[in-house]
Parts: sequence; structure tokens; C-alpha cells
Amino acid sequence: MPRFTLLFGSLLAPVLSLVTPLGSPWAPVPAVAADPPLVIETPLSPPTWALLQRELLAAADDGCRQFFERYFDDRGYLLCVERWGGDDGPDDAIENCNDWPLLHALGGSPQTLELFQRAYEGHLRQYTLARTAQVPMARDGMYYREFPVAMDWLHNAEGLTAFNLLGLSTPHDPRFRQRVERFARFYTGADPQAPNYDPQHRVIRSLFNGSRGPLLRPATPLDWAGDPIEIAGRFRPGHGERSYEEMLLHFQDYTDIVGDHPQNLLATSLAVNAWLLTGDDRYRQWVLEYVNAWTSRARANGHILPSKVGPDGTVGPDWFGNVYGWGFTVFDPATQRPAHRNTVYLGVVGFLNAMFLSGDAEHLDTWRRQIDAVNAQSRVVNGQPQYPRMCNADGWYDFRPTPADFGLLELACLAWRPADLEPVASHEWLQFLAGRDPAWPERALRQDLEQVRQRVAGLVADNSTPDTRLSDDSLRFNPARIDSLVCQMLGGLPPGNRGQPLFCSLRYFDPATRRAGLPPGVAALVERQSADQLRVTLVNTLPTQPRELLLQGGAYAEHRLSTVAVGDAPARPLTDPCLRIRLEPGCGATLQFQINRFARPGSLTFPWDRLD
Repeated sequence: MPRFTLLFGSLLAPVLSLVTPLGSPWAPVPAVAADPPLVIETPLSPPTWALLQRELLAAADDGCRQFFERYFDDRGYLLCVERWGGDDGPDDAIENCNDWPLLHALGGSPQTLELFQRAYEGHLRQYTLARTAQVPMARDGMYYREFPVAMDWLHNAEGLTAFNLLGLSTPHDPRFRQRVERFARFYTGADPQAPNYDPQHRVIRSLFNGSRGPLLRPATPLDWAGDPIEIAGRFRPGHGERSYEEMLLHFQDYTDIVGDHPQNLLATSLAVNAWLLTGDDRYRQWVLEYVNAWTSRARANGHILPSKVGPDGTVGPDWFGNVYGWGFTVFDPATQRPAHRNTVYLGVVGFLNAMFLSGDAEHLDTWRRQIDAVNAQSRVVNGQPQYPRMCNADGWYDFRPTPADFGLLELACLAWRPADLEPVASHEWLQFLAGRDPAWPERALRQDLEQVRQRVAGLVADNSTPDTRLSDDSLRFNPARIDSLVCQMLGGLPPGNRGQPLFCSLRYFDPATRRAGLPPGVAALVERQSADQLRVTLVNTLPTQPRELLLQGGAYAEHRLSTVAVGDAPARPLTDPCLRIRLEPGCGATLQFQINRFARPGSLTFPWDRLD
């Protein structure tokens, strides 16, 4: 039987300060911390997965250092040719550092966080000074007030992915807090310089939007492609174009942008961040207002989100229109073939955010009903069912042999309901959680370690020069390969490049250094989880030094851990948002939790700040 001790007289006793927003369904956070810390004294030889986790953290940290030294200068500027556009614009520049803040929040080196902050500050300055010669909207700077002047949210979200996770490690940074609120107000209707949102009709008024407001005219290929540039022999654009003329041709049909599109739901993550930092319920209410507007539109459109919504909120017979809409099939000059570019699937982030902010699963049901409605349009070809992905005036098309499932994995891993998990049960991580693939943790960690090796080898061998690099050329060498760590340590899906919050089951803090992440030498593996149960093994891989950590439910303390059982011992009730754990040298144990998901209002506040 594992040896563990519950020490009475909690070390976390002062009064809590979290406030439940008015009208929310959450249970109040307890006023006084009462749980004694848990001391784990059972020797446990570090499993291979635990050693691999620590090795991956160290390798990714070192890779980020080498990447920064190779591709950034002392100012934090990316060493590339600065351009505007949907091909190689500012979003790609800072996307080079995606997952660096998350790496730190898992337990990576403080240097990785410092390098990202240098890169981000440099990025804002670099692209504020960068100007276009011919593209009207960016002639005074590609960034205004430290935000893109106007671009679509496929690209805006990519450029904000790392920033939106920075608060996991730096909630106290005054620059971060100012930016979070400023960026959110660009979309809530509170900033007169950026009238992107129409509160009367509950629409974001254009697919192109940003710090200078919406673009309320048809877009041109120049708006998308950026200024003329030499291509042949010098650059390799990401879309495969061989000349600037082909870059313009790529965007020749990208004109219909006025009005709302589900892609704009990605903007809700800005308000989520602002709410997590400030607790100001106006941000939460705006997200719910905007998402509920889309729910109403879907309900009136056969449960399918329209991709074209007029500036006055109306949905006409061309509901499938708009750039990146249900019917957006264009000619690709690089492949000389038609390309289907429907990005309605990005809108799932808005519904995930609404569920997170409200605890109301009805927001997820809107998305489920859309998937059902799309798959209901299936047909049988040669005795086999085929399912569509696209729709235009002639009806549904782009039929494929598998049902549409976009967004279902994210829904399943947010609420953990059996009915949601069944359609995506073949995912390798879910196979492990179901007990069908016990070798997955080691295999996934080795794969990520190999990716780090390959990427660092690639950047070392890269013979490009700053004047022959576009902003996205170095993306393929980003060494922060940590997807396996997010699944294993936190029990959540990697957030990807959509600029969304981190949705997970657990998160850790180091009380000794008062920073986010697992303490040095500690590894964690979430082995099972469901809607109300969670099992995690914690290991101190260090044979000579004890470690203490704080464990909370959810990335933002939104989940309540109500009981804990260590090994075969009886479960004990928990009251605090965080459980304090001491791991003696070379010790570890498996903890079984009862978890109540979305039972508390989320917050970016560190545990000791809630209690100090």
C-alpha cells in the first residue's frame, strides 16, 4: 500500500478572494482554505514515461534557445523580409514562437519565457514600423495599437496563439494586462476607433477586422497578397506560387468579405482572456451575447451556421456564401486545380468558450446539431455512404467516405461525455485513456523528442539569409514540440494555432519559486478521465531532493476537485481550489480524483495570490 500522510493545519489558510459573477451557475469558491497538504512517501522508480517527459522539456527549452539565436536579433526582431498579407504576413512572424509560453507553463525553463517575451516585444515594434507601399490599410503600419490593422481571423488567431496563453505564466505583467483589455475592447463595441462589432445586430461587421475597424468594401487580391515582391530564385511562398502574379491569382476570388462569418467567433478568446484576468463580467456577457446570436442563426438555418450574414444580421438565400464559406471553392494556381476552402469549422472555438464561461452544455449542442445536419445530407455511391463538406446554390458537394466530424474531438475533450467520445474514440490519446494502448505515452514522447532533434538539425543546416526568408519560412523549425506533454500532464488537448484558451483537467504550480508549471524533476501522467473521475500518477524523478507542488482542477481553476484517494486508500474530501502535495525524494503515487467540471469561475490568478 502506498505510504502517504495528510498533515493537518493547512499551509494555505488565508481568505480567498475569487468572486462569482452575478447570475452565473457556479458554486461559490470556499472562503477559507482547509485542506491539509498531501505528503507522498512511497518510493517509486521513475517510469520511462516520467524520464522522457523531463527530457522533452529540457530538449524543447534548449531548442527554443537555439532557434531564437538563429532567427531573431538583439531587439527581438525576426530576421526576415517583412510583408503584409494572408500568405506570409505578421501573424506568421510571431507564430514562429507558438507553444513557447505553454512550454514554460508546463514546467519549462524561465529562459524560454524570457525569450518569448523578447520576441513578442520585438514583434510588436517591428510590425508597427513595417509599412506597405500599395495596400491601403497598412500604409501607416501593419500593426496599430499593437494589433493587426485589419485581417481575417484565420490569420489573426494564428498570430495571437502564443499571446493568448502568455497569461498562464505572467498574469501580473502590466503590459500583458493592458494589451488583453485593449484587444478585447476592439471587439466588444467599447472602442470607438475599432467599431468591429455592431451590438444592435450582434454581428462582427466584416471578415476583415482589427485595430482600425472593419473593412466594409469588397477585398482585392492586393489586400490579401500584399505589395509586389520578387519571387523566382529568391523566395518560396507557402502556397507554392512561383511569381507575384500567381500570388494575386491565388486571391482573385477572395472578395466577398462584408458581413459576419463563423470564423469571427475566434475573436471571443480575447474577451475570455480579459475576463480571466479582470473578472469583469462585461467580457463574459459579450461572448455569450455573440455566441447566442450565432446559435439563433443556426437554428433558423436548419441547424447549420450560415457562412454569410449581412451587416444587419440577416441571412439570405446565399447563406453559404462569403470568403471561406460553405461554397468557397476557388482555383489554386499552384496546383492548377480547384481547392475547397471552407473554414466554418473554426467557429467551434466560440462555442467552447461559451461553455467554459457559462457551464451551459447547450452551447456545445448547437455544434453537435450542425454536424448531424451536415451528415444528414449524405448519399450512397456504389453502395457506400458519402458525406458532404461543402454547399452552394446547386446543393451539397465535396462528398467523402467518412462523416463530417470537425470540432467533435474538441467537444468530447471539453465535457467528457460518453456520447461525444464515441465518434472520436479512435484518437490515439483516447485509446490510451480507455486502456487500449498502454504504450502510447512513451511512443508519443519519443516521437516529439525526434521532432525536436529534426527541427534543431534543420535550423542548424538552414543556409538561408534574412533577405531570402519570408516570415513563415522558419516555422517548420520551431522546436517546441510539446503536444504529448499537454495530453499527458494536463489531461487536455493541445490548443493548436487558433488562439484559444487552454482547456484541460489539471494544472500545476511550483510554490517554492512561485511560478507556473511542474517543479524540476516532477512528472505527471493522466491515465484515466471521464466527466466526473480523473486518475493521475505523480513522480519525483529526483532521488535526493523532495519537491512540493500545487495541483488545481483546470487551467484556470474552473473544475472542482471534490475528493482525492491515494492508491487503494479511502477517498478524502477536498475543499480548496488547489491541493498542496509534497513528493519525497524518488517517490510517487497514483491519485484518484472526483472532479466537478466547470463548477467555478475561471481565473488566471496564481493560487498564492488568491490566498495572500
